Amino acid sequence: MRRSLACLALGLIAALPAGAAERLNGEQIRQAFEDNTVTGRYTDGNRPFSEFHHRDGRVSGHNRDIPNTDACWTVVPDGVCYYYGPPERRRTYCFDIERSGALIVIKRRPGGQINGLAAIEPGDPRGFSPSAALWSCDGLISERPGMPALMATAQ
Repeated sequence: MRRSLACLALGLIAALPAGAAERLNGEQIRQAFEDNTVTGRYTDGNRPFSEFHHRDGRVSGHNRDIPNTDACWTVVPDGVCYYYGPPERRRTYCFDIERSGALIVIKRRPGGQINGLAAIEPGDPRGFSPSAALWSCDGLISERPGMPALMATAQ
């Protein structure tokens, strides 16, 4: 059932007229993701993710049903990047983000393949933030223009 829903959603995206999906720039992604939860499924096997995007650059929640213990996010001028793991084993993933109504389309960089489909849930409706341990994003943070950088710190 879940797989058929993902296939249906991909079919709907493919059927959209050109220009129907809006590609977001870095600032639009920040405004959409910051202090909100991005919840969806990957298109390769339909595995779930749900991540609350903290203002200080941390990402709490889970990715593929594995709880985040060290995830960070940052925007770039035309996309978003995520960092998982300590520096010596860090995995980095960057994406282009498109929006079509309430549907968020996450596309791999480089290449542009659809990586996942998601929705933005306002705030932290799943309660990821209070139960999340604090970790440091060692400079890989979501800085806000014109404001000092906020850094997550270990406690």
